[in-house]
Amino acid sequence: MKRHTKLTAKEQEQQAASHQEIQQAGGALEFTTPEAMLRHDALHTPVPPAIGHRLQASTAQLPQRPQSWWKRLFGG
Repeated sequence: MKRHTKLTAKEQEQQAASHQEIQQAGGALEFTTPEAMLRHDALHTPVPPAIGHRLQASTAQLPQRPQSWWKRLFGG
């Protein structure tokens, strides 16, 4: 299976800043990986309100995760 990596907040800021510089220069965006293109698209594409409401409603119905054993043991 392919390993998924998440960008840290600092990496996201750096990536957004570099994309803004390219856009201000009037050049076309070029991405090194398809994942970078999808991240950029996800950052700049707003979620439609209807879908956001449906997502919140469906996640509210999910059962909560049980508290981990070490939190129960140590009172966290």
